[in-house]
Amino acid sequence: MGTIFRIAAALAATVAVWQSAAAQHTLGFTAGYGMSSGRLEPRVESRARWGSYSGGLTWRYYGRQRYIGCVGLDLELLQQGFSFATNASAVDERKDYLWYTRRINSVVLPVVWQPHVYLLRNRVRVYLEAAATFSYNFSSTYENEQARAAGRPDWKGDYRFKTVRDNRWGYGLAGGGGVALLVRRFEVNFRVRYYFGYSDILRNRNRYADNATDGPENPFYATPMRSPLDNLTISVGLNYRFNRQGFEAWKPRPKRTKNREVFKYEL
Repeated sequence: MGTIFRIAAALAATVAVWQSAAAQHTLGFTAGYGMSSGRLEPRVESRARWGSYSGGLTWRYYGRQRYIGCVGLDLELLQQGFSFATNASAVDERKDYLWYTRRINSVVLPVVWQPHVYLLRNRVRVYLEAAATFSYNFSSTYENEQARAAGRPDWKGDYRFKTVRDNRWGYGLAGGGGVALLVRRFEVNFRVRYYFGYSDILRNRNRYADNATDGPENPFYATPMRSPLDNLTISVGLNYRFNRQGFEAWKPRPKRTKNREVFKYEL
């Protein structure tokens, strides 16, 4: 009988701890639209492309401390890419440029920190965010307007990744900010985030000197020295908080003394 009582007490304590922890967690999803670009070196005539999608799941842990805010993870599908003129040296006006465009579909894992403040009696959360990002490029497509002008049927299609030329894995940083509306156990987010790539989508030609042109899908004379990718995304999201009382903001904690009651602030 005593053993059963101890097991029941342990289970009750575990549930209590889980409920306390769950009260600080949210799970949700986001969907967004944005712009993608590449920083190719040596520099070429390039352009940013609107129309990139993003979306995925978000998890956050909210602390009670005033300035720490929350930390969490995202798991996103993000469309990256770049576009540059293949005939810039042969024409005088930008309207005559013929563009080569790559779109890369990636799975991205941002590790996020969000310092925030609450406004309007805890109904609004305004936050900044910083993140380290890790990605895997699982597919890609290309369009080559110069090959189309030459009448080639393979001017666009699926891009074939090659180990000696292409990087599947990537990493970088991200930053931004947003506003969240708090309604009981739900949080509606409006966010702007900029992804700044540090890894190259194409391997450095000093290490892989034979990475020359490979038809319409790869019009480079040789792969660039640097080819990191950037993204700007505007997204909306909905998060659900795992506690009945909804969102709780930082509050001063009273501390009693012998003579009077004072407030000790959690910083």
